[in-house]
This record gives sequence, C-alpha cells and structure tokens, in this order.
Amino acid sequence: MFSGSIPALVTPFRDGSFDEAAFRRLVDFQIDNGSTALVACGTTGEASTLSNAEHHRVIEVCIEQAAGRVPVIAGCGSNDTRNALLHMSFSRKAGAAAGLCVAPYYNRPGQAGLLAHFSYLAENSDLPIVLYNVPGRTVTDIEPDTVCELARRFPDRIVAIKDASGDLSRVTDHRMGISREFCQLSGDDELALPANAAGAVGCISVTANVAPALCCEFQQACAQNDLVRARELNDRLYPLHYAMFEDASPAPVKYALSRVHDWMTDEVRLPIVPCSEPARQAVDQALQHAGLV
Repeated sequence: MFSGSIPALVTPFRDGSFDEAAFRRLVDFQIDNGSTALVACGTTGEASTLSNAEHHRVIEVCIEQAAGRVPVIAGCGSNDTRNALLHMSFSRKAGAAAGLCVAPYYNRPGQAGLLAHFSYLAENSDLPIVLYNVPGRTVTDIEPDTVCELARRFPDRIVAIKDASGDLSRVTDHRMGISREFCQLSGDDELALPANAAGAVGCISVTANVAPALCCEFQQACAQNDLVRARELNDRLYPLHYAMFEDASPAPVKYALSRVHDWMTDEVRLPIVPCSEPARQAVDQALQHAGLV
C-alpha cells in the first residue's frame, strides 16, 4: 500500500502559530523531490502539543496541498482511544489514505489493552491503520504476536506498521507471522538499509524532511536491489540521520530546514526548545557531508 521515502513532516510554526504558507511549500518541496507519501501530525510534526483544532487543520492543509499527487497518512494516535477515533473520523472525511496510530503512551496498557485499543479503532472506522510502534517514546511495545493477531483480525483495516523498536528481527517476525501482504516501514532512518534487506519496503523518515531527493534515491536503489548504490547513499546520509537526534526532536530537523530554506524557521513548541549549539554544529557538518549546503 505504501513504499519508498515517506517524510514525517514537521509542523512549521511562526510566532507561536501554525505557519500554513511554509507548510504548503514544504508539501510541494517533498512531492517535487520524489517522496511517495506524506505523514502529517506524527511525532516529528509535534502532534502532542497541537490542539485538536490545529491537529485537524494541519491534516486538512496537507491533503489539500498534496491534491492527490501522493497519499497522505494522517497522524491519529492518542493515549485516549476515543480521541484517536475522533482523529480517524476527521481524517477519513478529509481524504487521508490511512491513519498512523501510535501505541497509547503514558497509560502503559498491556498486550490485551493494545489489542482492545486497536480493535476498537478498526471496528469503528473504515480508515486503514498504520500501526506505529516506538517503545522508546511510549514505553509500551506492540509485540510481534500482537501485530500479527491484529493483522489477522482486520486484514482490510490493519494494513501496515511503522516500526521504530530498533529490533530488526521484527521485520522477519511480522513477515513470517502474517500470511498476506503486509506493509512494513522502518521508523528509523539509520536502520532502513538492513530493514529493507529483511523485507521492509520503505521508511517513514525524519531525514527526508531536509533531504527528500537523496532519501528517495536511496529507497529506489533498495527496491531495485542495487546494494552498491544503496550503501553509497546510506553513507552520505548516515551522519544526518544521527544529527536529527542530537537534541530533542524535532528541534534539529527544524534547524536543518531553516538552514536550507529561507521560508522555514527553527521554531518549536514547549516543552521542546531550539537545539543546542553542539547539536547545530552536528547538523551543519552532516548537511555539508550530504552535500546539502
């Protein structure tokens, strides 16, 4: 259903408010440089500090600006099941291709709770769901048996996973445990190469915000089994992958975008603060290594 380089878009701010004009330019920049889909209101989009009204407006603008050129995956996750369903209902009406639904954070549900949460969403909305597993942020881990059970229960609803567990064995666990086509996307840029080798088909990427053409070319090389070219591009992007997390995300990627586009600011929303000077230096060096400045 999805493949290739899929940026988890930042949400630009200016003077504390959503910078709609900059966001529209960012959407065009991504599509013009080969991104195969867009994620609005994910972790990198600072969804956790957006009001519901802002959250829905960002999704709406992304879908409107993409204008059918690429599918939009709307961030619909919440630690409140009913609020996640609210986001899914809005996103479905707005024209999203799928909802990205993170494991409920803070509540720390067990596997039975995760099954109940995602089952409720699948049973009450016809928007396809991309599971989002990032236990480093949520504490809760969507274990492979749970992913496989959800995919078996809801073959037309649970269609993909963004896995940011850091455990590459999960790709094979999911592939062998789900007896149908199931879209696996890396949630870690630095692990996209081995994840693709194991059976993933793309990456929901932070780095692609600032380097969409290179990330797209890298994913194309992987899809064509051109390992030599994929490694060359991976080496070129590798320092940037790590620089994006030299400070609390998305401060480094917003700084990077402000370095390459005069229409972007590095403004973030509390409790995130602008990235430190050492992080800025790491980003600058990585941008230079990638040939982006």
